Amino acid sequence: MPRLRTVVLLAGGALLAKRAMRRRIDASPLWPMPALDEPVSGRGRHSTVTRRVLVAARTEPAEGVVQLRLEGTGLPEWRPGAHIDLVLPSGTVRQYSLCGDPAESDAYTIATRLIADGRGGSREVHEQLHVGTEIEIRGPRNRFPLAPAAGSYLFVAGGIGITPILPMVRAAEAAGADWRLLYCGRSRATMPYVDEVLSLGGGRDRNRTTVVAEDEDGRPDLSFLAGLPESTEVHCCGPEGLMDAVGAAMPEGRVPRFERFSAARTEGGTAFEVELRRTGRTLTVPADRSVLSAVREAVPGVLYSCQQGFCGTCRQRVLEGEVDHRDELLTDAERTDSLLICVSRCAGERLVLDL
Repeated sequence: MPRLRTVVLLAGGALLAKRAMRRRIDASPLWPMPALDEPVSGRGRHSTVTRRVLVAARTEPAEGVVQLRLEGTGLPEWRPGAHIDLVLPSGTVRQYSLCGDPAESDAYTIATRLIADGRGGSREVHEQLHVGTEIEIRGPRNRFPLAPAAGSYLFVAGGIGITPILPMVRAAEAAGADWRLLYCGRSRATMPYVDEVLSLGGGRDRNRTTVVAEDEDGRPDLSFLAGLPESTEVHCCGPEGLMDAVGAAMPEGRVPRFERFSAARTEGGTAFEVELRRTGRTLTVPADRSVLSAVREAVPGVLYSCQQGFCGTCRQRVLEGEVDHRDELLTDAERTDSLLICVSRCAGERLVLDL
């Protein structure tokens, strides 16, 4: 009986402690935990775990492009279209598509183009990540999966946008699927993996891949998209201009599967107010600032990471107001009551957040 009494007392104490912890989290906006569960879109059980990997090889598959082979033990499996978060030495977090072989369990391969006028992530990769460098990664996640069992596939890639598309093409070829690839870029010298994509499918149909280099061929003719059969799934990744043009050329009502690797615009529109209900503050977010930057002045401990609408760390619950969603992560269901404050804005004059 004494042993039973001890067990009951311990169980009761654990329950009381759990309830007390929940009250503390609900009451304190500065408590260092997310206010919401992790977004489900594009996430798996490995997506937020940080791992250390070694840069085992570094090559240059095209002008201005660096490819890194990242080796580690027990790396989670992935499928075509997946990407990882790269935690750079400065603490900056950037997302890069996996372009290697999913069958490799001890290595990931990524490639990045140097963006001279970018936000510094690609420059840090090019200048600081060399063979022997250890770096942290998170993921993989996949918000750009290959459509299953399609009647046929059309892949459209622009420049470095070939990185998520390449494993898809390999998978479609291995499955004996009907596929075509349109690969566009400024010049062949700047387009990575040209030789490989031209060789894929060569045994069955040497016209599966079309390479369009603007310095030789001009801009690609997308008029053929208007006549695509309904059974053809279109996957597209590349510069915003190319993706916009592909979307506009599709038959009415047809929307391609897109992978956008550029950061969403956090500014634009008009200023609006944000009320932080639990904190008791009302802030003004100017047209040229993000909600995150304004909120951090009142709540310095609010969590965030990528600042690009990809990772979901800064997700907050919306109590009132209409949201202008600009993220690349949340599902439609998640957007009904939450937003990512690093990129999304108010579609009206006022938002009320549970913060």
